[in-house]
Amino acid sequence: MNDPLILSSSPHINSRETIPAIMLHVCLALLPAIVVGIYSFGLKALWIILISVVFSLCFEAASQKLMGRPLSILDGSALVTGILLALNLPPTIPWWMVIIGAFFAIVIGKQVYGGLGHNPFNPALVGRVVLLISFPAQMTLWAFPSHPLFSRVADALSGATPLGWAKTHLMAHGQLPASLPFNIQQLFLGQTGGCIGEISAAALLLGGIYLTWKKIIPWIIPVVFIGTTFVITGLFWLINPGHFLNPLYHLFSGGLFLGAIFMATDLVTTPVTQAGMILFGIGCGVLTAVIRLFGGYPEGVSFAILLMNALTPLLDRWTRPKVFGEVRGK
Repeated sequence: MNDPLILSSSPHINSRETIPAIMLHVCLALLPAIVVGIYSFGLKALWIILISVVFSLCFEAASQKLMGRPLSILDGSALVTGILLALNLPPTIPWWMVIIGAFFAIVIGKQVYGGLGHNPFNPALVGRVVLLISFPAQMTLWAFPSHPLFSRVADALSGATPLGWAKTHLMAHGQLPASLPFNIQQLFLGQTGGCIGEISAAALLLGGIYLTWKKIIPWIIPVVFIGTTFVITGLFWLINPGHFLNPLYHLFSGGLFLGAIFMATDLVTTPVTQAGMILFGIGCGVLTAVIRLFGGYPEGVSFAILLMNALTPLLDRWTRPKVFGEVRGK
């Protein structure tokens, strides 16, 4: 027997899945949202995606070179981060802000912690939140799908996302109108304004089904996250329907599907236990609903996921199963 003896720490899990293969599946799952974003917002959306991807790869290679680490840009993780960052940006954003976002996502959100597998926060959301806090005006300057099919919605909303429009109208008038300038179908298909990759819940759901089918992501986190947001917003809507949006509007508008499917399921920054995943999803849903309903921002998905990322080590510790053979009470 000439096979070498390999010594390694537990868990001793053997899988044919590799990091590049997983990242390729994620890219394929994001294709429907990318196509809808480019179709809706034109070449500007494609330009933003390309800038984000190219500079994410460059910052990854440069930081690894400076830190004396082996180059790993071919593993696809920086590519996915660049795509996700771009999909979380408005189509009106200046090109130089995309570069700043890519820097914070890759260098500050990932490499300073040791690279892939060591980052406590989702890198793409780090980049987005830094831009949102630093440049709120540019990050909330929206465009609408340019084709004539959607012109009525664009004129009605006058430069705001559905959630932003509802928040502004509520602050100005104290109550929402009985008839809204958008409907569920328009939100589901992507016929309203928003970030490049968040406008079509249908496209994102298609990608989520693919990743779940391929067993790349656990279904627990997206379902619990989205379900919790729906339940909480629904309860407040039932209490005061004139003051809160129908929960279906919360379900299909904003970045809920994009965040729940593609960023709350990050293999590095989310719990590994089933109970931990449930608590993580509940926490994300509660925070998202509270920020949307009572916060100063109309959207809370990014903040919710980052805050729960910080709690991931505690969730894993609290929900850690007992060691096989462990005596109860010890």
